[in-house]
Amino acid sequence: MSDPTPLKFGIPKGSLEEATLALFARSGWKIALSRRSYFPEVNDESLAVRLCRPQEMPGYVHEGVLDAGLTGKDWILESKVDVQSVSDLIYSKASRRPARWVLAVAGDSPYTRAEDLAGKRVATEIMGLTRDYFAGKGVAANIQYSWGATEAKVVEGLADAIVEVTETGATLRAHGLRIIDEVLVTNTRLIANRTAWKDPWKRGKIEQINLLLQGALRAEAMVGLKMNAPSGRLDAILNLLPSLNSPTVARLQDANWVSLEIVVHSDVVRELLPRLVAAGAEGIIEYPLNKVIA
Repeated sequence: MSDPTPLKFGIPKGSLEEATLALFARSGWKIALSRRSYFPEVNDESLAVRLCRPQEMPGYVHEGVLDAGLTGKDWILESKVDVQSVSDLIYSKASRRPARWVLAVAGDSPYTRAEDLAGKRVATEIMGLTRDYFAGKGVAANIQYSWGATEAKVVEGLADAIVEVTETGATLRAHGLRIIDEVLVTNTRLIANRTAWKDPWKRGKIEQINLLLQGALRAEAMVGLKMNAPSGRLDAILNLLPSLNSPTVARLQDANWVSLEIVVHSDVVRELLPRLVAAGAEGIIEYPLNKVIA
């Protein structure tokens, strides 16, 4: 039997590109971009990677140009096409928080709510969702497409408000803008063509990619800890240890000591280590994780 046709997978081009390539690298796929070719190389003959803008990804997946790909929940809703949603992957170019589409106005503007913008100009790149948002509030705003530099539209007097995507709001504040409402919370989503999803081999490949991407994302927020502990202090030390399941405990050659190993969230380590030392743990080693498969 001949090898199956490689799975055609879409990587989002633009702001998420670098973070996505890094995530794939941690998951086991090295994707190399070349100025000499439109087609990235990947260390997996069963995978054919293509770069395209997130706005276009749902359409390409729906039409079968791509079997699967990564794009935003926002662009799936905006495109209104039928695709198989496989999973959410919460990551971005700067953090692990979901992005938000927000309604923003000038800091000294009299507008404080969407209803104040009836008949006013609202610039955005995401026209459909913005129209739906204002329609849901019964507001007839003048929605205008923004081809870029949306934050500057209000400052330059070209719009009374904007609907723009943000993670922290810092860029909007830097432009003297004030958020008055949240339109949509979005995150990266793995989607598949419905015909490809019904194909056993393609579905298996998509599920493999999802499993390892999720494992790499989970590992970003966790670390491993190894330590030695006096046998007589074992219960006290175990009471301090959070873990995914239960710690690994191994007896050492010296019966008075045991070895412990756990996986914990990285944000608890700075508080946990001094307590472990005070409880009698020694030789504590913290190490990064590449993947954590739940």
